[in-house]
Amino acid sequence: MHDAADPQPVRQGRRPWVLAMFATLLAVAFVGFVSLGVWQVQRMGWKHELIARVDARVHAAPVPAPARAQWAAVTEASDGYRHVSASGRFVPGMETRTQAVTELGAGFWSLVPLHTDAGDYVLINRGFVPVIGKAAIDTDPVKTVTPPPQGRVVVNGLLRTSEPGGGFLRQNDPAQGRWYSRDVAAIAQSHRLPADRVAPYFIDADRETASPVWPRAGMTIVKFRDSHLSYALTWFGMALLTVVAGGFLFASERRLRHDRRR
Repeated sequence: MHDAADPQPVRQGRRPWVLAMFATLLAVAFVGFVSLGVWQVQRMGWKHELIARVDARVHAAPVPAPARAQWAAVTEASDGYRHVSASGRFVPGMETRTQAVTELGAGFWSLVPLHTDAGDYVLINRGFVPVIGKAAIDTDPVKTVTPPPQGRVVVNGLLRTSEPGGGFLRQNDPAQGRWYSRDVAAIAQSHRLPADRVAPYFIDADRETASPVWPRAGMTIVKFRDSHLSYALTWFGMALLTVVAGGFLFASERRLRHDRRR
């Protein structure tokens, strides 16, 4: 037992190298968090410019779709969602359906090659077709899936770049007719179209009429995720916490040293 008059033991301060190690870790964390916050602010600026650019393209008057001589320069950044126009004739018997999930539920996109006036081919996404059985189609004309129109047509819509490979965790299987993405090159190959005459993009057709039949065009959703501000605030908040942690650490060390000198 200790006598009541015995002095209380004085806690020792942390060793200098331990203090230096903590300070270094906090400094590195602070710099890292601030860098990540600044990067998210830069990404936010880029995303806002992208949204404004795409919005201007979507609402602009249609321009001719890129011709063969321009195909090599077509990119998502320079041409994605551009409002374009193409003319020609749909190729009969070459519809490809790729899986889709829309505000109308699960179903498929209906893609058909358009043989253009220039002699090339452009895949046209005619629109959404829901998952419906033959019996439902026979008894309800509203659910009728109409074939592509015959004769020369002019298609207006949004230029979309190819979606190679497949969808999330699913690979396209051309041999079985299972398509999970709009892979232009693979779809063209499955129809034995000449590869050098197939545009490297497809066109999401505009919905020009209020017809109740399928496919339902004009269902492209132009929406970009924009969470960069919340991410930036999170990283800057973490940087602030490292400063607070450093302040507590060194304040505690000062108290320990002061108590030891008493």
